Amino acid sequence: MIFEELLDVAIKAAHLSSDIILEFSDKSKVVDYKGRTDLVTIADKKSEKLIIDTILDKFQDHSILAEESGSNSKGSKYMWLIDPLDGTTNFVHGYPSYGISIACSIDNIISIAVVKDIVNNDLYTAIMNKGAFKNGKPINISKTKTLIDSLLVTGFGYNHDVNWELNMKLFKHFTDNTQGVRRLGAASIDLCHLAAGIVDGFWEYDLKPWDTAAGKLIVEEAGGKITKLNGDKFNIYQNQILASNKIIHKDLVLDISSIIT
Repeated sequence: MIFEELLDVAIKAAHLSSDIILEFSDKSKVVDYKGRTDLVTIADKKSEKLIIDTILDKFQDHSILAEESGSNSKGSKYMWLIDPLDGTTNFVHGYPSYGISIACSIDNIISIAVVKDIVNNDLYTAIMNKGAFKNGKPINISKTKTLIDSLLVTGFGYNHDVNWELNMKLFKHFTDNTQGVRRLGAASIDLCHLAAGIVDGFWEYDLKPWDTAAGKLIVEEAGGKITKLNGDKFNIYQNQILASNKIIHKDLVLDISSIIT
């Protein structure tokens, strides 16, 4: 029963914060810069406050880890991981790929996930061991069997460092050896597209826990596989992720290892 209660609160928070973000879609947006190109907007801040207030109104003793306000640990076994506006740069420029990511872990296991694709008004949800859904209908990963037939998606961090250079090599390699590589700029939505079978694989460096927590559960509940780039076990506090429809995962790992070693 608690899973359903958690999910209901996450869905409520996602819808409310989506409305807030849309209110700012035609207004001056940039509030601050976390880096030279890493933006923060009024919508980020208002969305995050609304999500947190909605959660704590129902679950006062739960812990929170959110992108803008950081950690508010209360020693609870329940931890909410929140990205109030994934794809902020897209939002600022009016590029149609941004959303909200909310997950809840219980004893450090991601158990509830909600991602709202604001532009397309799609709601992706998952409860551990109960499948993944898009707008209430079950979703599953693709059945693509080979890399040459696959469509992949990736993202690039704000820091143009060693990982950025490595990812450029991977981008070139997979552009040459698949149907293509897309870069939409919102990792949580990328992961949901994988879960829904729209793309076949996803990788990225330098993501944060709030970027991947919800998407990880949605992908796994849709039948996908998630590891580190070398195939080792992944957790949301690591800075690299490789996700796929499971069928092509081994080939992805082999190709990546041949490029970045």
